[in-house]
Amino acid sequence: MADRLTQLQDAVNSLADQFCNAIGVLQQCAPPASFSNIQTAINKDQPANPTEEYAQLFAALIARTAKDVDVLIDSLPSEESTAALQAASLRQLEEENHEAAARLEEVVYRGDMLLEKIQSALADIAQSQLRTRNGAPSQPSPSES
Repeated sequence: MADRLTQLQDAVNSLADQFCNAIGVLQQCAPPASFSNIQTAINKDQPANPTEEYAQLFAALIARTAKDVDVLIDSLPSEESTAALQAASLRQLEEENHEAAARLEEVVYRGDMLLEKIQSALADIAQSQLRTRNGAPSQPSPSES
């Protein structure tokens, strides 16, 4: 994932590409200008120009990309964001990170304890099954008492 400045640069580049493409396509589809009422056979054979459809398409693309640029600009840090505010924000995030790490360690510890109990129960079950297959009377394991 790119940082916000790179995203903004990509969006501005995309906007420039869309402007260039729009101008090129609209120039290509535009009806030729007549010079002293000279008409050529090529001009008479051209189909109807879809200039209006292209104009709407490029207008929508350019408007959407411009809106994306505005959103990215708004997401940049403001000038009011001083070093002290950023340091306080980092301290708060670090504190939240430590709390989350402590909760994670507790959950991992409980998971390890549960895993040990399950493994012990499975070992007891396996021993019990082996004894019953061998015909030995079943004896309670030390963990059952």
